[in-house]
Amino acid sequence: MSKRVFITGAAGLVGQNLIAHLRAGGTEVIGLDKHAHNLAILRTLHPEVELIEADCAEPGSWQQVLRGCDELLMLHAQIGGLHREEFVRNNVIATRRVLAAAADGRVSHLIHVSSSVINSAAQDLYVATKREQEALVKQSAIPHVILRPTLMFGWFDRKHLGWLRRFMQRSPIFPVPGDGRYPRQPLYAGDFAAIVASCVANATTGEYNISGLKQIDYIDLIRAIRRVSGTRTRIVRIPYSVFWLSLWIYALVDRDPPFTTDQLRALVIPEVFDVIDWPRLFNITPTPLEQALERTFNDPRFADVVLRF
Repeated sequence: MSKRVFITGAAGLVGQNLIAHLRAGGTEVIGLDKHAHNLAILRTLHPEVELIEADCAEPGSWQQVLRGCDELLMLHAQIGGLHREEFVRNNVIATRRVLAAAADGRVSHLIHVSSSVINSAAQDLYVATKREQEALVKQSAIPHVILRPTLMFGWFDRKHLGWLRRFMQRSPIFPVPGDGRYPRQPLYAGDFAAIVASCVANATTGEYNISGLKQIDYIDLIRAIRRVSGTRTRIVRIPYSVFWLSLWIYALVDRDPPFTTDQLRALVIPEVFDVIDWPRLFNITPTPLEQALERTFNDPRFADVVLRF
């Protein structure tokens, strides 16, 4: 019998990619998100999917819908921002409410998308509240799997490589903080969606750090994005202090900046995460980085679909 899968944070990067993957396999999906614009995009792309516009930090009729589902996929998260209250509300308070509703219903399996920052040396509001969120999941009696992906990119990427590509398209100069030689392990959202679908099908439990298989320096990643997207922007190295100050000033006029000083500090930390054999563990054929970038930025269906912050 097909499972009914309830997804929180369904209209974000992972959710949009995941729903496309699950629907291709015929899985019944119910999606929840509080972002009206991004949810409208999801509704246009998948009119057959039941979608709920709601804030899961608040009680509502969505709780009863969740109680009647078999599987819970927790994708909701506050990624960027300047104020502690919004991180606590969306990463901690909302998680408590979602887990309580799942425990009261027939949910028999839980997939929590955490983050590699849990094991990072970075210290900011996102890291602190994601750690607290993961601790709440571990306390749940529902059988669960925790997935900790590294930096993700793919269709509908509003925050990371997608934002960088759009910046390249409208600016003749692309600034890189410092020398740009800090390693990254970008993970293709299409591959991650396949991993999550495998966990749904097999009721997987445990904890898995899911890193991109290829390590690449940030500046080389920027060059690859420029090459694949066909832009001619000039890449210019900027002293870290100047870059930090420009972000700080920008945050004075934008209450929800796409990139913050905390994220800059996290960006330049030279750390590399362990790579497990996730292609074998989840029976996934990984997509080569260059091919994944090509799909992300040149797919005629989704390359120009832009989510809002």
